[in-house]
Amino acid sequence: MTEPESTIVLLATLDTKSDEAGFLRDCIRVAGFDVTLIDVGVHPGPTIAPDVPRQRVAESGGSSIESLLRENNRGLAIDVMLRGAGNLVAELCERNELAGVISLGGSGGTAIGCAAMRRLPLGVPKVMISTLASGDTQPYVGEKDICMIHSVVDFCGLNPVIEPILRNAAGAICGMVQARRAAAASTEPTAKGAPLVAASMFGVTTPCVNKSRALLEAVGLRLVPFHATGIGGRTMESLIEEGFFAAVLDITTTEWADEVVGGTLSAGPTRLAAGAKSGLAQVIVPGALDMVNFVGPAGLPEKFHGRTVFRHNENVTLMRTTAAECREIGRRMAERLNEARGPTTVLFPLRGLSALDAAGSPFFDPDADRALLDALSEHCRPPIHVMPVDCHINDDEFAERCCRELLVNLSKQESGVSKSGEKD
Repeated sequence: MTEPESTIVLLATLDTKSDEAGFLRDCIRVAGFDVTLIDVGVHPGPTIAPDVPRQRVAESGGSSIESLLRENNRGLAIDVMLRGAGNLVAELCERNELAGVISLGGSGGTAIGCAAMRRLPLGVPKVMISTLASGDTQPYVGEKDICMIHSVVDFCGLNPVIEPILRNAAGAICGMVQARRAAAASTEPTAKGAPLVAASMFGVTTPCVNKSRALLEAVGLRLVPFHATGIGGRTMESLIEEGFFAAVLDITTTEWADEVVGGTLSAGPTRLAAGAKSGLAQVIVPGALDMVNFVGPAGLPEKFHGRTVFRHNENVTLMRTTAAECREIGRRMAERLNEARGPTTVLFPLRGLSALDAAGSPFFDPDADRALLDALSEHCRPPIHVMPVDCHINDDEFAERCCRELLVNLSKQESGVSKSGEKD
């Protein structure tokens, strides 16, 4: 990794938050780092001068400050400054001219700051101090490694509450930058050079993932698990697209149940698309497709009352998928899998798809599982192989089979065998 520069980018709407931005900038400077202050505000009023003025940000976003003031449309202004700040930050990163990004704000400032941060690669330090940080941060964080710090109070000048929070945030971004620089300069041997395998997991499929991790590490591969909670699946897909992985071991495709049936942990209709289009070696497992997740105090929607459910905890209710739902899940998954450009195998554990789907367990339903298997077998086109395995998903034997098949597919991938089975 090339050693990053020591300049930290600070994004702030200086028309309303000059005092806080100036304090934050000074804290970072005291720690020994340069700061590039970018003004993403629109209205007059800054009491400190930025390094990058608002005019340049607006122009990068495809407009001008004069035009935005004439329009007097806050939503439009945020969109333009969001786009412009993202473009400028991405350009600085490409030139290796930033070490990290920090921002502060309310709803508008958080939207602008986080959108710019989402343009940056994994590992670049990102800190957002926000009035919204104690609520639902998914729309702001998305699939990126953004650290959000709750401001506790609103931004309206300096006071004894906000000052220590800003000081701590400055320490956080500086510490992150120092840690990244130390990693870049380190000569100690690590496992970071091992090829990475993307994997999906849930608590009810963890034994399979843990066993697979040990087996893959024994042959020089490093498993990277993602929690199949909707955002977890989308993040995995995003990093597959970015080229992080050498192969995919998608053990827990449960997000498809939420997508089809209407649960709260859907990863969207493009789940499985990144692995398919990447040409990577893949093993796909219908892990935890026996359940739909409903997260939140409302619990199970009224239209599902009377269904087989399991109370996972006070905030999560699980509902067993029916045979009809499983058939539709299998059909939609097959649509994505048929796009695969690399060697792909579907392994189906006949004795249960999760810890709850086993003989004597609440979600054990062989007929529903069979409907899923039949749909996958019917709709997956050659050379996608759908292979039933006479094991439970959490049996050691099943994890061993997954890893063997993945190594076979990796061998095909490395030898240049295309989806059609012919040499590329």
